[in-house]
Amino acid sequence: MRIRSIFLGVVSLFWATYVTAAELGDDGLHKQPWFTDSFLEMADDLAEAGADGKDLLILIEQQGCPYCRELHEVNFTRQQIVDHLKEYYMVVQLNLFGAREVVDFDGEALEERALAVKWGVNFTPTVVIFPSDASDTSTARAAEAFRMPGYFKPFHFLKSLEFVTTDAYQDQVFQRYLQDIFQRMEEKGETPDVW
Repeated sequence: MRIRSIFLGVVSLFWATYVTAAELGDDGLHKQPWFTDSFLEMADDLAEAGADGKDLLILIEQQGCPYCRELHEVNFTRQQIVDHLKEYYMVVQLNLFGAREVVDFDGEALEERALAVKWGVNFTPTVVIFPSDASDTSTARAAEAFRMPGYFKPFHFLKSLEFVTTDAYQDQVFQRYLQDIFQRMEEKGETPDVW
């Protein structure tokens, strides 16, 4: 009985500490309290992120997307991921089929759904990361540091974030970055949680 009580206490503590249920907004997308409610002017958002010492992360989702739900219910319940996002990124959510007006880096004003087409977004969720120190912000493609096209499991999601925050993206491709991490972990006798 005592072991069961301890187990239930640990489980309760885990859920209270790490898991926050994502709520659905009026647009049918999952919402996080640490998302930024912006005017959707990309150049201004990037400047604001930079002023706070952060990079800009654009998260594009759609209503009813099971992988978007997985991102919120799995990845965004891991404290390490949420802490990293809060510390290093300003996160702005867009709707793949949304009609809100967005001003792209090049100054063109268009609806979210048209922006997604312009940016070549084919999957949800898609994460596009723009570093605050981007040398060319004339277009989204020129300013973009990294893109996650679709759902990345927690280990790979976090490593993708770190790939940009450590500026590793400037020197190597993501696959090489991951191989180096796996090698260092193996040398320490650690096994990555890539399930």
